[in-house]
This record gives sequence, C-alpha cells and structure tokens, in this order.
Amino acid sequence: MTAHSAERGAGAKRERILDAAERVFARHGFFAAKVAEIAREADVADGTIYIYFKSKDDLLISLFESRMERVNQLLAAAVQPTDPPQARLAAYVRTYLALVGEQPSVAEVLTVELRQSSKFMKAYANPHFAELLRTLGSIIADGQTAGVFDRAIPAPIAARMVFGVLDELATAWLLGRGETAGRGARSSARKFDIVRAAEWAATMATRGLMAPGAAAHAAPASPLPGASGR
Repeated sequence: MTAHSAERGAGAKRERILDAAERVFARHGFFAAKVAEIAREADVADGTIYIYFKSKDDLLISLFESRMERVNQLLAAAVQPTDPPQARLAAYVRTYLALVGEQPSVAEVLTVELRQSSKFMKAYANPHFAELLRTLGSIIADGQTAGVFDRAIPAPIAARMVFGVLDELATAWLLGRGETAGRGARSSARKFDIVRAAEWAATMATRGLMAPGAAAHAAPASPLPGASGR
C-alpha cells in the first residue's frame, strides 16, 4: 500500500466515523450517545475513534465543521450574485430551511445537539458559523448600498436577527415534527410545514429589511417550486 492510498483509506474511515456519529447523536442526543455505539455503527474498534478524535466533544466539533462546510457551499451556490439583494436574501432563507427539511439528522446535530457541548459553547472559535453569518451579512450590506434595505440596522446585526428566526424555526420543526402548529387557535391548527415556513420567513426578512419607499420598486422573489400549494 502506498502512502497516498493509506491517506485515502484513513480519510474514508474518518468520514465513516463522522457519518456514524451524525446518526447516533441525532438518534440518542449528545449526552446519551456512547462512543462505543458510534464505533459499532461505523464498524470500527472503539479505540479507533480516539486515533482520529480526542474526545466525544472533539468528535461533535469535527462533525459540525464537516457539515457546516457543506452548508456554506450550498448556500453560496444558491445565492446568485447577479440577482437583486432581496432575491438573494430570499434564496438564502429558503435554501437554509430546505436543507433542514431534507437532512434532519444533520440539522438535529447542528441546531440542537451542539448546544449540549460545553466545549463547543465556551471554547470553540466557530469559524464556519462566522462564514455563514458573513454571507448573510454581505447580502444585507449589498441591499443597503443599493438603497433596497434600510441602513438603520447594521448589516452584521441584521444578519444575526434573520438567522435567529431561521434557527428558531429549524429548532421548532426538529423538536416538534408531527405535531400541529398553533394548537391554541383552530384556524392555524395545521402541521408545521418547513417549506411553508421558509416562504413566510423569506417574506418577513425581505419586507422587514426594506428601506422606506423601496418596497414599491422591489422585484418579487420567486417562490420555491410547489411551495404555494402546500
């Protein structure tokens, strides 16, 4: 075996462990998950985990980095630089929540389980999340420069506000899948549809950031295929 093929084999094994950790963390939660079960799921010896990761916390952080890198790539691909800022913002919102709906085990880890790691919350620099916010902030800043979005709120703060809405919707959907939304009001008692939520969030974000007088000239953002009928 050459050194190059050995490196490929090690990389494949590491990815297999990350895939197994994603499933186990999503199934049992971070605290209840056992490294031994992750090893069984990945079909490796228990000690092999510690060749690649120092601890369960390190495994969780490595999983976050791997998945967030993919999320950032997908978000960047979905946002067309030639589109108007409001269309780019809507595309960002829809893409993020679509990823939550399409990959719930990934979203469970990124949205819910990471908060269970004290190392992640206190000591991790979190560069991939910073990149996610920078992408969102740059869309808003471009809209402010173009006079489409209101300059009253600094773009980085506005980005955190918009992401806070997305994070809350993702968390509510993940923790309450199968339940009805708005149980207290009969008129709104329906299943929580993440696709519909994405449309509402896109509308709220684009309209809420709109500069006074710009709404009448704003180009409408195209909805996701099939979203209006759900």
